[in-house]
Amino acid sequence: MALREILPTSTLIFPEAKPGINVLTEIHRKSLTDPNGFWKKVADELYWTAKDGPAFEEMNQPPYGRWFSGWKTNLSYNALDRHVAGPRKDKIAFHWEGENGEKRKLTYTDLYNEVNRFASALEKLGVKKGDRVTIYLPMIPELPIAMLATVRLGAIHTVIFAGFAAQAVANRIKDSGSKIVITSDGAYRRGKTIALKPLVDEAIKLTTGIEKVVVVRRANNPVTMQPNRDFWYHEIMSSAEKYVEPKQVEGTHPAFILYTSGTTGKPKGTTHGTGGYMTYAYYTQKAVFDVNENDVYWCTADIGWITGHTYIVYGPLLSGVTSLMFEGVPDYPEADRWWSLIENYKVTIAYTSPTAIRMHMKFGDQWAAKHDLSSLRLLGSVGEPINPEAWYWFFKNIGQERCQIVDTYWQTEGGGMLISPQPGLAKIPLKAGSATFPMPGIDADIYLEDGTAAKMGEKGYLVIKRPWPGEMMTLWNDPEKFKQVYYSRYPNVYYAGDYAMKDNDGYFWLLGRADEVLKVAGHRIGTVELEDSLIQHPAVAESAVIGKSDPVKMEVPVAFVVLKPNYEPSAELRKELSNHVRKTMGPIAVPDAIYFVAKLPKTRSAKIMRRVIKAVVEDKVIGDVTTLEDETSVQEMKIAYAELRAELTKNQSKTP
Repeated sequence: MALREILPTSTLIFPEAKPGINVLTEIHRKSLTDPNGFWKKVADELYWTAKDGPAFEEMNQPPYGRWFSGWKTNLSYNALDRHVAGPRKDKIAFHWEGENGEKRKLTYTDLYNEVNRFASALEKLGVKKGDRVTIYLPMIPELPIAMLATVRLGAIHTVIFAGFAAQAVANRIKDSGSKIVITSDGAYRRGKTIALKPLVDEAIKLTTGIEKVVVVRRANNPVTMQPNRDFWYHEIMSSAEKYVEPKQVEGTHPAFILYTSGTTGKPKGTTHGTGGYMTYAYYTQKAVFDVNENDVYWCTADIGWITGHTYIVYGPLLSGVTSLMFEGVPDYPEADRWWSLIENYKVTIAYTSPTAIRMHMKFGDQWAAKHDLSSLRLLGSVGEPINPEAWYWFFKNIGQERCQIVDTYWQTEGGGMLISPQPGLAKIPLKAGSATFPMPGIDADIYLEDGTAAKMGEKGYLVIKRPWPGEMMTLWNDPEKFKQVYYSRYPNVYYAGDYAMKDNDGYFWLLGRADEVLKVAGHRIGTVELEDSLIQHPAVAESAVIGKSDPVKMEVPVAFVVLKPNYEPSAELRKELSNHVRKTMGPIAVPDAIYFVAKLPKTRSAKIMRRVIKAVVEDKVIGDVTTLEDETSVQEMKIAYAELRAELTKNQSKTP
């Protein structure tokens, strides 16, 4: 029996909100029966210079829909100009805090002025409509400024997470055909300076096409500036014009390319259009986060990923929200850095990842208890399925049992939330670990392998049966791969690549990536379900499960576990955890081995690097680890792995 099937799914949090389900059902029905009318009404709240033709048109090929093709607008104008012309002109757009405690406040007018000047500087460097601009910056205000300046000119930005190595940067530059790179001299990370400009220099040597490089002075580390190619940001800004007319572009004009990294093969350049993406980002920001004029909203993601694009930059600015933007990590210099930020800035909405929540669980309850978190009214989760234990910890210790949690499911390809509670539309009862119901416009279902609909409680593949405004238009330079990856499994239906199920109340439960599945002696077992099982045990703070090749069973699960404070590794605890998995998931799911470590290998955006774990277990080349947060985690895994294998070998030799 799958783990999700034995959860107490009938336990409702905020059951008094039950009538809200009827409200959401009716809104959802209207969005599907009249997509043109529904999304036109939303789009009318934004600014357009032309509205020719319908909001939505059907197509006979993937993605089977076109949004606002005859309309014209500008993302930068909608994010800034329309606020500056009204009562929000002096409202704070971003509170920014750097790792070292530096602080900046940018009002909507401040941001408008900076974006116009940088758009002017880019224009003088030759950037025009349709050009691609690569942005490789840390979490500093110049990052959203660069994005908004780029789309102001009708150019297309491709942001690269400032942790990728030179070859990864070169690959993205080459595929996008960028002519300009915006970077910084360096960045701060856990008290250290990380050089970024040299990585860009190396990347440029590995590809062609880059004509200009703009460098933001951030860390004051020495860099080499190539004459006539490299320009300091502050110098070109000093001679820039104060205003640039926003280029009005078609609704289907690409706004940005964002590459999904993957573990192997060529990264996929998801390409989002202007009109549909803008409308969906604006709508979902309001529907899910229920934002108001007095909110201080904080999304803890990095802008280098889609969560940061949509819910740090575009969604909040389109909605006129005040946001907190933070450069550092959750536990530096102390484990309560996040909670001190919430207290100091009176954050009302906090949106983070299950991995980060579990990390704070490991630190203990005392860190959050030191701070006044009473300003919070709404919490959010994103990035992966959240296990119920983390959900309840978040609800109790951070939300103090009064804040709704919006557990959001979506993808880079989706542009915005696809399944989520929607307190901005109606409050509903919550179930710990469920993303609840699809957003308006999302016709979601769960299919079995043969394309038939799954029954309630039956695990299958999540699909979306019709287009939605936030959906990517294609993969950059690869329309055939776009069709093959997303539309070939089931005819005319978008394949999300995730396992899911619906319970008897119609709530959706996400079960992890379909490719994160182990095949043990012919049985398919989801790694997320196994990790959830381990985390249910009171001793376990975090877990990561991978599959190890086995000559008999094809694959066997192997688990790495981080214990909570006051628990010590032991053979007895290892046996206890194995029995716990046996009880919750069955004998077939019991890990072949359980390794105790103090930390798991994670990226700087807090994602567990399972491929690194697999490489350690199978004694293979680990490969690129430039995005790794702490390289000592790899060495620790190697030691834990070697020690246990040696112990098992020793015990086997004693067996008569």
